[in-house]
Amino acid sequence: MSENMSEKRTAQRFRVLKGGKIAFDGNGVECIVRNLSSKGAALDLASSINLPPSFTLVIEADRFIRRCHPVWSNDKRIGVAFD
Repeated sequence: MSENMSEKRTAQRFRVLKGGKIAFDGNGVECIVRNLSSKGAALDLASSINLPPSFTLVIEADRFIRRCHPVWSNDKRIGVAFD
């Protein structure tokens, strides 16, 4: 990762490897949380999917539930910002 990219972030992200779920409209899509901050996260998906403009990220092991929206995507990885 370039220095310029990390300078744009308003909160430091920490590398993690946690199972999560993207929940929307009564559905859930499993994901892997790759990094996490107080402002957002990077998520890996099993396949490329169209997500709604807003959804909930759930990490059950941590009792973590946050409303969020996608800010970037790259094939099977998406970046989300917490609302």
